[in-house]
Amino acid sequence: MAEIIRPSTVLPAQRTPFHVITSDGVDLIGEVSSPLGQSKGAILTLHPLPIAGGMMDSHVYKKAASRLPAMAGITVVRFNTRGTTSEAGSSSGEFDNGGAEGLDVQAMIDYCFDVLKLENLWIVGWSFGTDLALRHAKDPRHKGLILLSPPLRTTTDEELVYWNSDPRPITALVPEHDDYLKPEEAKARFAIVPKLTIIPVEDAKHLWLGEPAVHRVLSEINRIVTGESAALPLEF
Repeated sequence: MAEIIRPSTVLPAQRTPFHVITSDGVDLIGEVSSPLGQSKGAILTLHPLPIAGGMMDSHVYKKAASRLPAMAGITVVRFNTRGTTSEAGSSSGEFDNGGAEGLDVQAMIDYCFDVLKLENLWIVGWSFGTDLALRHAKDPRHKGLILLSPPLRTTTDEELVYWNSDPRPITALVPEHDDYLKPEEAKARFAIVPKLTIIPVEDAKHLWLGEPAVHRVLSEINRIVTGESAALPLEF
């Protein structure tokens, strides 16, 4: 019998912890959550601001890892950037406000392709993670960017303009009540990247609190990664 999806729901998947060493010797810790059957695609998640509590277990990403492998056939790769701690442990190194974290992003992309051999990989950033994606996720092997609550805190206009020369799609989910960049403000800031698609999300806030907000985010990720247009079911 199907059960209602709840915040604590953890569906079947193969969950494997890992360590990745960056080019400057930082030890990143993380976990891969893979479908028990064939994978239809994958996401590499870049978490919110560590000095404000962001980590690989930030709730949207933890729920993605708990649900998407079984519900959508999507592999979810989560990790802590340098100097960040979660229940799984701590990555070494020190927080660098998005600068040296570029080495973390590249090391993880290399790991996804060279070790995990993932296909149809998308980069998903949330808040601080969106700046990491826009500034550093330029590796030609991934399929594109999915941005959740982009604050454009450290991304410069010059870094945004780069994406006009890159053919891959970028989609930004912008909460109606975001604390940093609401939909109309996002449209103005992102105007220099005309190809970028902005999806305003009604009643949502920066942290995507509440099951309706999480369901919308995970459904949009599934749509972009797998091409399935229907929203994820509310039961499994």
